[in-house]
Amino acid sequence: MTAIALRKPSTDTLLGRALNGLLKSPKATIAAIVFLLLLLAAVFGPWLAPQDPYDLMQISIMDARLPPGSESTSGGIYWLGTDGQGRDMLSAMIYGLRTSLAVGGVSGVVALGVGTALGLIAAYFGGRVDALIMRLVDLMLGFPTILVALMLLATIGQGVGKVMFALVLVQWALFARAVRSAALVEKGKEYVEAAACLDLSKARILFGHLLPNCLPPLIVIGTLQVANAISAEATLSFLGIGLPITEPSLGLLIANGYEVLMSGQYWISVYPGLLLVLLVFSINIVGDRLREVLNPRLER
Repeated sequence: MTAIALRKPSTDTLLGRALNGLLKSPKATIAAIVFLLLLLAAVFGPWLAPQDPYDLMQISIMDARLPPGSESTSGGIYWLGTDGQGRDMLSAMIYGLRTSLAVGGVSGVVALGVGTALGLIAAYFGGRVDALIMRLVDLMLGFPTILVALMLLATIGQGVGKVMFALVLVQWALFARAVRSAALVEKGKEYVEAAACLDLSKARILFGHLLPNCLPPLIVIGTLQVANAISAEATLSFLGIGLPITEPSLGLLIANGYEVLMSGQYWISVYPGLLLVLLVFSINIVGDRLREVLNPRLER
């Protein structure tokens, strides 16, 4: 028989360094596993959920606000109870998790792309281009995130696409500033001068040479901003101007039970709230660990 040795991920690559750093921290490893399980639950939600909470044929108003462990009129068990419309809370939370992750993830990726492009352009070209982009960044960062999103959604209305647009608008400036700072350091190095001497196109220098060397701070900020985007979307939905009731997220599920929270029907708000805290907390722990691993000044 041949023995198979389990080796740690190689630290020669950025991904290897990140995985190796996560494995060295039990807290970060547990957080990564929790996030992975939540992500899998969201992806396979339609197959995992006991019912489709938005199919009216599967919902009975007679099952409204049943406590956890109650039996439904059809003979099933509501392990986490039901809400005011008779929806199974476990199923509603799985579907709400799908919506929250989709909105936070997509808006974070789009904001990352926009901010990265503008930050690289500002650092490489400098001068008036840099001044214009950075003054716009200062303007965006000068206003509270929630306030800008509230004003924008109050103007353009509700909807998944509109919430994503609002979140992208309030997030891209953070990426632009981080990328510009990293790119300014890399811009003066010899490999950039060599690429310019070879008469490579500016786009190739920006995205083929500068960008790969700016990835560590981007990965960290991107991870944390996804958590911030999920929290911001939940806040907007809780206030009633985020996602519509036909596409509820965890924030809207919390808002649905807020009025009856003190009357003993705690499960309608508490369980979605705990799931939201668990999701954001796990992402933040992973992001903090990546910050320590990918930043040589913080690595121990």
